[in-house]
Amino acid sequence: METTLRGVGVSHGVAIGEVRHMGTAVLEPPAKQIPAEEAGREQGRARKAVEAVAADLIARGNLAGGEAQAVLEAQAMMAQDPELMADVERRIAVGSTAERAVYDAFAAYRELLANAGEYLAGRVADLDDVRNRIVARLLGVPMPGVPDSDEPYVLVARDLAPADTALLDPTLVLGFVTEEGGPTSHSAILARALGVPAVVALPGAGELAEGTMIAVDGSTGEIFVNPSEEKKGQLEAAAAERKAALAASTGPGATADGHKVPLLANVGGPSDVPAAVEAGAEGVGLFRTEFLFLDDSKKAPSEEKQVEAYRQVLEAFPEGRVVVRVLDAGADKPLEFLTPADEPNPALGVRGLRTLLDHPEVLRTQLTALAKAVEGLPVYLEVMAPMVADRADAKAFADACRAAGLQAKFGAMVEIPSAALRARSILQEVEFLSLGTNDLAQYTFAADRQVGAVSRLQDPWQPALLDLVALSAEAAKAEGKSCGVCGEAASDPLLACVLTGLGVTSLSMGSASIPYVRATLAKYTLAQCERAAAAARAADSAEEARGAAQAVLSGE
Repeated sequence: METTLRGVGVSHGVAIGEVRHMGTAVLEPPAKQIPAEEAGREQGRARKAVEAVAADLIARGNLAGGEAQAVLEAQAMMAQDPELMADVERRIAVGSTAERAVYDAFAAYRELLANAGEYLAGRVADLDDVRNRIVARLLGVPMPGVPDSDEPYVLVARDLAPADTALLDPTLVLGFVTEEGGPTSHSAILARALGVPAVVALPGAGELAEGTMIAVDGSTGEIFVNPSEEKKGQLEAAAAERKAALAASTGPGATADGHKVPLLANVGGPSDVPAAVEAGAEGVGLFRTEFLFLDDSKKAPSEEKQVEAYRQVLEAFPEGRVVVRVLDAGADKPLEFLTPADEPNPALGVRGLRTLLDHPEVLRTQLTALAKAVEGLPVYLEVMAPMVADRADAKAFADACRAAGLQAKFGAMVEIPSAALRARSILQEVEFLSLGTNDLAQYTFAADRQVGAVSRLQDPWQPALLDLVALSAEAAKAEGKSCGVCGEAASDPLLACVLTGLGVTSLSMGSASIPYVRATLAKYTLAQCERAAAAARAADSAEEARGAAQAVLSGE
């Protein structure tokens, strides 16, 4: 019998196949005491296991590249956290086995985070994955993960750790469904990068029986259990129609009446560039530079290494626009040489631009490297600061850019509500704004972007978030400057139309989403987009906002 479930669609496309569940790890090793003379040997076993797991995560990241590489290297740093390792060794010294000490130390770390206000709660999947890999290695059992299958399937899991998501084989994994996660979780971001249809935050996903036939619509978030042949046909026809529309849509982004909306790519490093070029990106709207700094948490990369990496990306877009975000360290991207280890709530502490202003030599080196990387290239370089709170922040960043001799436009990311509310003031110091809707939603609704339980508040269709986007775009227009969106909101084709209607001047997204957004924008005029935006803002919930915009654009 056909039934319909609804989660949060986070990656476009339709997948129809049988359910295969992600294996679960051995969660709790036996508790037994060891003689004191064995403590040294057990501590050695623990250290070796930690190093092996960290090396494996880094190797997986090197294979995956791009966004996935940065995420996996952050996980490797988590495994090697010196305080965690010290706790493991203390527990072994008083009689725990290596595997039990690892299990208990990670449990204590989770509790510490919860007591600190549960920021980073959404990284629990990452934390559990690191723990499970270390414990499995110590117990000598294989690490459960993606099912072994010769036939294509739909992967179902409580959540997917980045190490598993990054190396999924799209020829076998037709799509995936998770019980946890949100629109901006690591799993969602990596799914979009892979081009795999995905639905997250689906209550009861784990209860779907192995081998059950399901159809996954990654655009709407709908899951059809035991779909009828008629339903399969409808979904396949819709998918074919979308594919044809994508193939027919080429060239720069624009509405049906010719209003230009440049479509740019979010990239994590040089390895992401080929996909962006293939998708027809008109440039880069968000070049995340963290990947360079995650290679070694103890020191910043040299100026020479930075110049080489930046130049590879800049050379790929002659006459195009490349927007570079300077290092966004802190919170879920801690760096040993930069970020304090004892902050009670790192999301609300020293992160982003605040970190760089506390370490001006790191910012100066990065800006100098960018100045050298762009020399002689016919590219329009723009450089922006993360986590700008007010005009003083914007001025400090612009002053640092000028002091480094950087010939580029300087901008500010709008990720904090105060920046949206005072956007016109900030624009007295910088030349453009870029909205990071992921963090802007997180701070607007006090809802961690990784936690499935609050995913409705992370929905970029929330009218309050649209209000802040509108405020920023209106301020930029009044000042004769640009205001783009580089958060995951831009990857939703329908929402891209609404953002255009709100006055956003460019959209940046994962490369796989660019064809979908281009094809959808081309169907509607600017006036239709503006009416859809007004209807969405007049709604009282994200679901109502989406429905209202859809009704306007479909002529209902």
